[in-house]
Amino acid sequence: MNKTILAVAAGMLVGGGAIAAYQAYATPYAEVLSATPITEKEEIWADVVASEPIVEMRTGQRQVCEDRVVEVRQPERFGDKDGMVVGAVVGGLLGNQVGKGDGRKLATVAGAVGGAYAGREIDRRHVGGKKTTEVQQVCQTVTEPREEVVGYDVTYRSDGELGSQRTDRKPGAQLLLGERDKVVGYNVTWRYEDQTGELVMAEDPGDRLPIENGVIAVAKLDTPPQG
Repeated sequence: MNKTILAVAAGMLVGGGAIAAYQAYATPYAEVLSATPITEKEEIWADVVASEPIVEMRTGQRQVCEDRVVEVRQPERFGDKDGMVVGAVVGGLLGNQVGKGDGRKLATVAGAVGGAYAGREIDRRHVGGKKTTEVQQVCQTVTEPREEVVGYDVTYRSDGELGSQRTDRKPGAQLLLGERDKVVGYNVTWRYEDQTGELVMAEDPGDRLPIENGVIAVAKLDTPPQG
């Protein structure tokens, strides 16, 4: 019986030593209290598979101009009544050169009357100015129906799936669908024994972090990305 007790005691000593040795050489871990994702905006681009124009019939106006040869008449030399006025003036001046005193006055009046009559007759017999031709631009507004492209029905492929979208302009090889949040790191809060701290990591830390020589042994981001 004494041998049995000694064997059990020896086993306990050996087992206790093994546990102590394991604890001495086992890697300690810090507990992860929280891991908050750090995000930044990322554009979502899709490959364009096809695009079909959307055509509508609309009524519009436009101005049409053309050059035409037209006949024009040069301006009259005196006009319709100017001949009588000019004739009266000229006749009066000529009559004023004749005689003296009352005779000169009568001659002036007679010359004016005669000149006016002569000028009126010239206007009456006048057939107008010379006719010529010239090129003039003639414009007019016409209303007509026309086809107008008002948009495009676009088929695209994104993440292996097909989709469709209507756009105002014809797309290129790729189509911008929008934006989404992209995870670029994690703000991690940890606790080890009676110590707590924070660090920024590139990957999700999980539930715990390894400790080496009293320092958390993980890949860290030196500068937190701007979310």
